[in-house]
Amino acid sequence: MRSLVLSATIVAGLIATPVLIATSVPAQTVTTLTPQGVPAGANPATGARPGNEIGTGSSLPMGTRASNIDQMDTHSSIAPNLPSPPVGPNANSVDYLRAAQSALQAGRTGEAQQSLEMAQTRLLDRSVPQAQTDNPSNNPAVTQISQALKALAAGDRARTMQMIDAAIPSATAMAR
Repeated sequence: MRSLVLSATIVAGLIATPVLIATSVPAQTVTTLTPQGVPAGANPATGARPGNEIGTGSSLPMGTRASNIDQMDTHSSIAPNLPSPPVGPNANSVDYLRAAQSALQAGRTGEAQQSLEMAQTRLLDRSVPQAQTDNPSNNPAVTQISQALKALAAGDRARTMQMIDAAIPSATAMAR
């Protein structure tokens, strides 16, 4: 009798396993496109998704934590809109690096990431001869900011701060 109950339990378990597996695997989402080639619900003229107002700097999804810097911290193919640092429109790379320091000290990693990316962008604005546009920047501050972003992606705030501190003198020299 015991072997019959045991056999019945094993058979029931084998039958239920595929059902449990089938119900635990999420279904793939299929994005349907309109004739204009934009996702359903998006503005056909601009392609903006609902909640995204073009030109306002406010788009969804919003985020407050650093993310989508590298493969280790990317959880979505859509990068969130990160908080803007409190600097003016004419801020230079040093202003953005100082904003990154303040944000990181306060634990606002999303704002720190945005500040670092903006500082790097300011440093990459440069004039080069037409035949040399494919040469990467050899500015040490650009490299240091890249290293700071990698440390931020790894969750290493101390190393991120070290790299920001190292980038400020280099960026200051470039701002002159």
